Amino acid sequence: MRVIQYRDALNEAMSEEMRRDKSVLIMGEEVAEYNGAYKVTQGMLAEFGEKRVIDTPIAELGFTGIGVGAAMNGLRPIIEFMTWNFAILAADQIINSAAKMLQMSGGQYNVPIVFRGGNGQAGQLAATHSQSFEAFYAHVPGLKVITPATPYDAKGLLKAAIRDNDPVVFLESEKIYGDKGEVPEGEYVLPIGKADIKREGKDVTLVTFGKILKIALEAAIELGKENISVEVIDLRTIRPWDVDTVINSVKKTNRCMVLEESWPVASISSEIAYQIQREAFDYLDAPVMRLTQSDTPFAFSPSLIEAALPNVGDVIKMCKGLMYK
Repeated sequence: MRVIQYRDALNEAMSEEMRRDKSVLIMGEEVAEYNGAYKVTQGMLAEFGEKRVIDTPIAELGFTGIGVGAAMNGLRPIIEFMTWNFAILAADQIINSAAKMLQMSGGQYNVPIVFRGGNGQAGQLAATHSQSFEAFYAHVPGLKVITPATPYDAKGLLKAAIRDNDPVVFLESEKIYGDKGEVPEGEYVLPIGKADIKREGKDVTLVTFGKILKIALEAAIELGKENISVEVIDLRTIRPWDVDTVINSVKKTNRCMVLEESWPVASISSEIAYQIQREAFDYLDAPVMRLTQSDTPFAFSPSLIEAALPNVGDVIKMCKGLMYK
C-alpha cells in the first residue's frame, strides 16, 4: 500500500469530495493563493477555482458565520482555522448557531458543515496557541467531534464528516501534518463514532486519541518487553465516542488508563472513567487511572513544555502501577 503524509490524506479527502459533490467548498485564511498555512489545500485553487476555494480575511467569527449560513441553504462548507485557538473567536457561530440550529428550527434546517484545523500544542507557541479543544466542543449537544491520529483515519473520517448532515468539529495537529502512513488508493469512508484497536493486549487497556497516540504505542512496545501486554484503543471520534469497544476491552484486561493531551478538569478522560465504572465496575481489578497535561496554562520554555505533557516514562509507570495494585 502507498505511504503518504497526513496533510496529503486530508487534501485527497477534500478534493475527492469536491469532485463528487459541487456543493462542497472550502473557506479560510490562506487556503487558496498560499495553498494553506500547512499546505493542506495545495493545488486545490488551481483545480476548483476561487468560488470554491476561498481566501478569507482574518475574521474567524465573520467567515464562520458565512459558512453556517451557506450550510443552511444547501451548500457543504469546510471551514479551515489556521489553529483552533483562533476559533475561540468563532465559538458563537459554532456553538450557538451550527450546533443548535436543527433543534431550534424544529428539524427544518440541517447544518452540514465541517470546522477543521490544527489543535493542541505544537512546540514553543505559548499558552494562547497551545490548547486542546476536544472536551470544549464535545460538551456541546449538536456537534460531532473527531480527532484522527493517522493519515488513514484522517482521510476516511474527513470524507465521512463532509458527507454528514450535522456540524462536525475536526481536530488535527500541526505536529503530525508531516507524519506518513499507509492510505489505500481507492475510495473508502470510515464510520464516525467507531474506535480502532491499534494494538491488541490482555493486561491493561490504554485509551487515547489524537497525536498523543504515538506516546501510547511507544509505551506499549516498551511494556511488552517486560511481558506486560497493553491494548491501545484510539477513540478517533470523541463525540459520539465508542463506549462498547472500550468496555469490552476493559472486561478482558480488567485494568484501564486513559491518556489525554489536555487539562484534567472536566476532561474526556473523566467521562471515560465514569462510563467504565458504570458499565464495567465488577470487572475492574484496579481503579481507572488517567494521565493528562498539567493543570496549568501552557508555557513557552521547552523544559516547562516537557514537564507539562505526559511522556512515555509516565505511561509506563502508571501501567505498571495498575498491574501491581
